[in-house]
Amino acid sequence: MEVYSRIRTPTILFVVIFAALTSLALGCKVGFYQATCPRAESIVQSVVKSAIRSNPTYAPGIPRLFFHDCFVNGCDASVLLDGSAPEQTASTNSHLRGFEVISTAKARVETECPGVVSCADILALAARDSVVETGLPRWEVPTGRRDGLVSRAEDALKLPGSRDSAEVQIEKFAAKGLNIEELVTLVGGHTIGTSACARFVHRLYNYSNTNAPDPHIDQASLPHLQTLCPEHGDRTIRVDLDTGSVNNFDTSYYENLRKGRGVLESDTKLWTHHITQNLVQQFISVGRPNQLTFSKKFARAMVKLSQVEVKTGNEGEIRRVCNRIN
Repeated sequence: MEVYSRIRTPTILFVVIFAALTSLALGCKVGFYQATCPRAESIVQSVVKSAIRSNPTYAPGIPRLFFHDCFVNGCDASVLLDGSAPEQTASTNSHLRGFEVISTAKARVETECPGVVSCADILALAARDSVVETGLPRWEVPTGRRDGLVSRAEDALKLPGSRDSAEVQIEKFAAKGLNIEELVTLVGGHTIGTSACARFVHRLYNYSNTNAPDPHIDQASLPHLQTLCPEHGDRTIRVDLDTGSVNNFDTSYYENLRKGRGVLESDTKLWTHHITQNLVQQFISVGRPNQLTFSKKFARAMVKLSQVEVKTGNEGEIRRVCNRIN
């Protein structure tokens, strides 16, 4: 696969914004490990960069892993835990990837600073670093989270689903303290990565028992999707979520929604709902200023997501390895 392009944006545009955003972190702060493990962030960045160069699918995989973690009992690395029916065994988590990258980063950080840096923080940093590798400017991530002690597959039912209506998505995001604009912005993460046919094949042949495809799918794109995902074919086949720009973190995903080229039903619903459509529209106009707007809003939304139900102080623990409690 091609090496990801990088948008060269002056970092100064983001400094003031993220200085203010760090106040959202209750018990977390930028530079939390400055005194106790000053190289923690650079170690994580190095591991992530190397992993993505070897396997570009980690670029979308790690942010998705982070998102699925935060939406289930907060950003506490519970999605990384093994055990009896943990979160990662839920059907909604069946295609998650990047576990080994986080484990590698944790092992290297532990070598330098044993028992100091949480897996929850390593996952948050790795999600940021993955996005930066695909084109967005770097932003500061508040750290100081602690790791959760519980992981249950049934709790993953809280996750947004690929068939959710806009109303259901709005409700699920609101339950985590995220507003509608943050919903539309964070779902823009689908500008990179793929989906299994199983997540959307129902749209291609017998949508809602009509014996016809979903009418919101662009008719010119439909034959291509049907070729990739035959009605009775292999449903594990992966399909790009952002046609024509799957390796670059940009705003073309939103333009594809407008054209009826959204792959997931939940994504398409963001264009067909009048409230979310207005927010999608703001990212569609072509050009560098629009990309800068998206970059800033995505980074801001990621910082807010990273504060969902975090454990700090004496809550939880600092795991020695990320897949099991101490």
